[in-house]
Amino acid sequence: MALLYLFGLMMVLATFAAVASIVRWTLQTGTPPMPSSSKARRAMMFAAATVPDAPLIELGSGCGTFAVRAARAFPNRQVIGYELSWLPWLISRALRKVLGLRNLVLLREDFLQAELPEGAVLLCYLSCGGMLRLAARLDAPGPLPAMLVSNTFRLPGRHANQEIRLDDLYRTRVYVYRFQHV
Repeated sequence: MALLYLFGLMMVLATFAAVASIVRWTLQTGTPPMPSSSKARRAMMFAAATVPDAPLIELGSGCGTFAVRAARAFPNRQVIGYELSWLPWLISRALRKVLGLRNLVLLREDFLQAELPEGAVLLCYLSCGGMLRLAARLDAPGPLPAMLVSNTFRLPGRHANQEIRLDDLYRTRVYVYRFQHV
């Protein structure tokens, strides 16, 4: 009986730690881990396919649902996912290992601080605050991506080159931004 009680207590503590971690990183980044719908993922991958051979970088990869699908859809391209919250990151790492996706790299780092490769395709489903911080990062000196594809949220201060309206309940929009390289 004591062993069962101890197991139950450990499960409660593990659940509390997981929830606390997700809440902490949601408050810090302003974006909760939320997966893109299947229609949004398809539209985003369709846009990403227009820049062949460029690495695909998911900014805030959560549990890896999009990054895993992108790695499977584009087996000859490198796919990199950035996630700060440890529980979604661990889940995505487990998925990567189980599926044997050698072209998928999952980093527990802040993409705003990372050295993103020039000419990459950035993919994201960030909130307004996350998009504001991303816009500031893109305006800073440094390498530019070839494209940014954003689910639902616009990049402040920039006009999207393409706006894809999805046929779903919310009429979700996917915004595509192309960057000029000098």
